[in-house]
Amino acid sequence: MSVLKEFRDFAVRGNVIDLAVGVIIGGAFGKIVDSLVNDIMMPVISTLLDGHIDFTNLFIVLGHIPDGVPRTFDALKKAGVPIFAYGNFITISINFILLAFVIFQMVKVVNKVRLLDAPPPPPTPEDIVLLREIRDSLKK
Repeated sequence: MSVLKEFRDFAVRGNVIDLAVGVIIGGAFGKIVDSLVNDIMMPVISTLLDGHIDFTNLFIVLGHIPDGVPRTFDALKKAGVPIFAYGNFITISINFILLAFVIFQMVKVVNKVRLLDAPPPPPTPEDIVLLREIRDSLKK
């Protein structure tokens, strides 16, 4: 029974619950950033690059393409043809950079709010002030 009690104490401790909430929110936030990259950023970037490039369909075929299989990313993946999918890597890298930037901005805002909400430091006790004045006068 003591193992179950220890496990219960561990599971309901504040840090574990906070971590679980963070993971759940992070998963949902990841989907939002993924949609931002795939649905908003990538079409704009591909248009700026003089064409309607879909980065996920940029690849190099490393093996033999069987007869009758179209030369598309999905069809080659289903056929088991080895492909070097550098376009998918580009998309995921842009996704990561955007996610990291958004999280960085959120942390900056939270830190500013914490500084505004922080109580002012307590005043320095008089004896410390007096000792500092004595130290400073002795230095002179």
